[in-house]
Amino acid sequence: MKLPKDIYTLENVKYAYGEKRALSVEKLSVEASSIVGLMGPNGSGKSTLLKLLAFVEKPTSGKILYKGKPAAPFSRSVRFQVTLLTQDPYLMRRSVFDNIAYGLRLRGDREHLDERVAEALSMVGLGPEFARRSSRELSGGEAQRVALAARLALKPEALLLDEPTASVDARSGQFIREASLNARERWGTTLVIASHDLQWLHGICDRTCHMHRGVVFGTGLETLVFGPWRRLSENRWAKDIDEDRKIVVTAPPSEDAAAVLGWEKIRLSDAASRADGENCVKGVVSRLAFQKSADRIVGTVVAGNVPFTVRLSEDQITRSGLIPGKEVYISFKPDDAEWISG
Repeated sequence: MKLPKDIYTLENVKYAYGEKRALSVEKLSVEASSIVGLMGPNGSGKSTLLKLLAFVEKPTSGKILYKGKPAAPFSRSVRFQVTLLTQDPYLMRRSVFDNIAYGLRLRGDREHLDERVAEALSMVGLGPEFARRSSRELSGGEAQRVALAARLALKPEALLLDEPTASVDARSGQFIREASLNARERWGTTLVIASHDLQWLHGICDRTCHMHRGVVFGTGLETLVFGPWRRLSENRWAKDIDEDRKIVVTAPPSEDAAAVLGWEKIRLSDAASRADGENCVKGVVSRLAFQKSADRIVGTVVAGNVPFTVRLSEDQITRSGLIPGKEVYISFKPDDAEWISG
């Protein structure tokens, strides 16, 4: 039987905490063996969406299909095929070996445990000697890597990561990245990753999406500018991004709406030049990341308190000498902004 192309399909999925809407996804699909990144501010719904994809929570309404079929929380079809690594994972007060072997034992898979635990440890850059340690002896980065190893030991079909590098050192973050890519390469594992580290996401993901107030949208290359907005005239509103700088847009649907600027709308230059009515704001290049899956370079330019995302060419980087810390100007038209209601 031919398996469906998409491992996840969500249709009209909503989730609420009491009367408060936390998630509203009209349609979302995740292709099997892909790596999808979720970005957005705290409270945007990233963790809630991951819990639904992990089938540890049930949507208030709507449908989630797993490999083309409905799946319920903790059902046999997903129980050992989908696993979630939270930002602060829980480790039992036992040895590292027992923590990693726990899931295998739970599903009655007890053969060659020593070799499989050692393999999982190796994938996250830890030697076999770690198996004998108590979980209480681990540093924060080591604990996160052991928790990931426990999930990799199951060779999951879908691995969901919630802020996997938020509280770890750079070395541990690199091992988590390599282990995630290795799981996809070796077993075809699908990964969905929520992170505030945009450079890390752009460097690992095939596709990225923004989230804002429970809504999933875009390609992850958009710039979001959050309200409040102040009125300048009948059809011009402004956002002060610091004491001296502002950006001007057309009338928002509400004062608290979020403006969305696609990367293709934003021009970057070395000098302050603009057409009549355009925004032109000085910023500083903060990051340059190569998105290998799409063969493109993504830059972040911070102006005031807003990080603008721009797409760059190698020629543009060479010609302008773009490096982190360089001052540049970004320009866009007021009517280039699209809106998400607040």
